[in-house]
Amino acid sequence: MKQLNPSIALEKKLSSQIYKALQGSVIESILKSAKATTGDDYWRSNMEGHSLKIEKALLNDLYDLCMEVKEKLGFGEPVDFFVTGDATVNAFSISAEEKGKPHIVNINSSLIGLMTENELRFVIGHELGHLINRDSALKRLIYFVFPPEASTIPMTLQYKIRLHDQLAELVADRYGYMAVGDENACITAFYKLASGLDLEKMNVAMDVLIEENNKRLDYFLHDKGTSQASHPVNPVRVQALHLFANATGKKALENGMEPLLEILMKLGNSPLDEKTALFFAAGGLIVAGIDKAIDTKEIEQIINSLAPLTIFPRDFLEQIAAQDVSQVFNDSARAILELDPGMRIPMLQYFIAIVLADKEITQEEVDLVYQFGKDLSFSEKEISTYFAELVQRGFIPSLDAIC
Repeated sequence: MKQLNPSIALEKKLSSQIYKALQGSVIESILKSAKATTGDDYWRSNMEGHSLKIEKALLNDLYDLCMEVKEKLGFGEPVDFFVTGDATVNAFSISAEEKGKPHIVNINSSLIGLMTENELRFVIGHELGHLINRDSALKRLIYFVFPPEASTIPMTLQYKIRLHDQLAELVADRYGYMAVGDENACITAFYKLASGLDLEKMNVAMDVLIEENNKRLDYFLHDKGTSQASHPVNPVRVQALHLFANATGKKALENGMEPLLEILMKLGNSPLDEKTALFFAAGGLIVAGIDKAIDTKEIEQIINSLAPLTIFPRDFLEQIAAQDVSQVFNDSARAILELDPGMRIPMLQYFIAIVLADKEITQEEVDLVYQFGKDLSFSEKEISTYFAELVQRGFIPSLDAIC
């Protein structure tokens, strides 16, 4: 069967969104003109000075293996391979900043001592996959705009970057598989990287390893676990690679990946999260639309409220808008109150916040807030108190009204 394309549509979509949000083409043009980046110099100095370069005359077998993988993946750009003395079982790749300059792939020495040749092929193919997919270049842009420990990335962008990182790992895994063509070698490589153990020496049987992986995957599939690190959890990685290695076609692969992507997009374990997102979307649309004119600031307020609950808040809001909004609102509000009656105060405050978002308070909006407050068993005085507090705390009149 012809090898499927290793790309993942959602990863490409996220990469484009992040690049556009960071004004990538403009920033890169400015940096190129200013020659402000020094990443290449830093990494080149670090690797040349503290690591061992994999040269044919020096490490013939390892050099040939690296070149074999590079050729098999059809990657024609120059790459320098290095070995670093490090007890961490890891490898990484750094993309060159300037066209024509060699990229860097580093393999820690402990990894070489632990892996078989086929497992090494997978690891090297994985790192080259990051270069082919341009993940490192995007990461460099992110780190420039938001230097680590020096700035805070907006929450929605944080979630998208994390999801992109995880999907990029799955894409790189596919390149690793393409480099070796041995699914079992890929799986044992995953678990050697995770545990640091020599599985052969520990007499770990492949069928037992797969069985244990499936048990752990079942835990994540049934809404109990989340995957919130930069790399997907191993049960997801193993299953995603298995699907790619054995898929009969693109559609079958995409269908199989759907539940795995749902795991990666999950933000929390609370049963309230889903219902709260539905309430924010439907309730926000009802409040914003009561005056027959939904303002962009009201939509922004709704999206900001959805940001901690869903990776794609705008898409989620559009999906709810296409449904029976009143039904979604009633069902979600009832479910929230059944799960946590204490949520009735934040629910009322959310309604008021949407009213204040466009800097204009209409009588229709006020009437709606009071009606909803009464439905939540608040007295008129209590509703008025919450309304007054939020007005005093955050209401700023529109300049249009002043002028």
